[in-house]
Amino acid sequence: MNFFDQKIAQRLGGRAFGQGGDYKFARIKALKEQARVEHPELPLIDMGVGEPDTPADPGIVQVLREECGRLENRFYADNGILEFQQAAAAYMQQVFHVDKLDPQTQILHGIGTKPILAMLPLCLIDPGDISLVTTPGYPVLGTYTRYMGGEVYPLPLRLQQDFYPDFDAIPHEILQRAKLLYINYPNNPTGQIATLEFFERVVDFARRYDIAVIHDAAYAALTYDGRPPLSFLSVPGAMEVGAEIQSLSKAFNMTGWRLGFLAGNAKLIAAYAKVKDNTDSGQFRAIQKAGVYALAHPELTAAVCEKYSRRFDLLVPCLQKLGFSAKKPGGSFYCYVPAPKGAGDGVVFATAQEAAEYLIRQANISVVPWDECGAYLRFSVTFEAPDIEREQQLIRELYRRLSALELRF
Repeated sequence: MNFFDQKIAQRLGGRAFGQGGDYKFARIKALKEQARVEHPELPLIDMGVGEPDTPADPGIVQVLREECGRLENRFYADNGILEFQQAAAAYMQQVFHVDKLDPQTQILHGIGTKPILAMLPLCLIDPGDISLVTTPGYPVLGTYTRYMGGEVYPLPLRLQQDFYPDFDAIPHEILQRAKLLYINYPNNPTGQIATLEFFERVVDFARRYDIAVIHDAAYAALTYDGRPPLSFLSVPGAMEVGAEIQSLSKAFNMTGWRLGFLAGNAKLIAAYAKVKDNTDSGQFRAIQKAGVYALAHPELTAAVCEKYSRRFDLLVPCLQKLGFSAKKPGGSFYCYVPAPKGAGDGVVFATAQEAAEYLIRQANISVVPWDECGAYLRFSVTFEAPDIEREQQLIRELYRRLSALELRF
C-alpha cells in the first residue's frame, strides 16, 4: 500500500487515482509504438498530430535570441508586459476588426491557452454551478469546472445542426443553474467555423439566461478559401457577456513557446488576473517580446493557411475516393469524417476507436477517434512533409494503404 493511497483528493479519484487514464490517446500511442516495431519497413503516416509541423518563423526566433539575454528581461513577468498587451490589441483590430480593446484592462497574457482555460472556472464556478461545454472538444475547462465542485452539461455537436450547439434543447432546469458557456470556433475536431449569425445567437442566449461566454479561438486565424477570420468580440454585445482566448500556437507555429492571451470583459479579465497572480509568475519576458513581433506580422499566418489549404485540397479528394464522406473544413487544420463500419477482411467496427486502432495495426496510419456524437475520425493536415512534392507523395501513399484495406461505410 502506498502512503498516498488514502490522501489523493476526491476530485482526482481518491483511492481510485491511477487505476484509469485517458484510454483513447494512451491506447493509440501504445499501438503506434507497437506498429513501429512490428512493421519497420512501413513508416508511420501520422495524421493525428494536433500541432504545427514546422517551427516558428526565423524573425520570431531572432527576437527571442536578442531578448533572452537582456538584463531587463530577467525579472518575473507576473501578469505580463504592457508591450505585449498593446500588440495583442493592435492584432485584434488589424486581423479581426475588434476596436476599442483597452490593453491595460481588457487583455492579459497566459502561458498558453490551456492554463487560461484551467483558471477561468476558478473565476466563475462555485459548487453546484453548471458549465455548458460543447462536445466533442477540448476538455480542460470542463475538467476544472468539476474540480471546483461544478457540473458539466455537454452540448453535442452534430452534423444535423452543422456542428453548432442546439441551445433550444437545453432543459430549463439546466439553464437556471448554468453560469458559463464554452464554445470553440473554428472547431476542434469538426473544423466548422463560426458565422456572424451564430455569434449573434450566442450573445442573445447569454443575455437571456445570464450566462458568461468563453470563446476558445485557438484556431481563429486559420481559415480558408477567402473566408475572413472572425472573432466573437467583433459581435455587438459580446464584450458585455464574455471573453475570447487567442493563441499564438496555431497561427504562428509557436506551440511549445506557450503564449496566448485573454481579451474581453474588463471585470472578467480582472478576475482572471487575480487567479493568475496566485498561480504563476508569467511567461518569460523575452518570449512575450517575440510574441510582439509575431502579432505585428499576420502575414506569417497567411503563409501557414496557404500550406494547410493546399494540403486539404490533396487530402479531401483522396478520402472521398476511398469512400469517406469528407469535405474541406472552413477552418482549423482538421478534417472530421464518419468512421468506416468495417473492412474487406470481414472485420466490423463498433466504434471509431476500433476503426482507428485497425488503421494503425494494418496500415500504420494514425488518426484520432471521436465517439462522443457518433463514430468519427479526425485527420490532421499537420503531417510532416517538408515540401509540396513530399506532400503529394504522402497522400498517394495514404491512398495506397487505405485502398488496400477495402474499407466499408
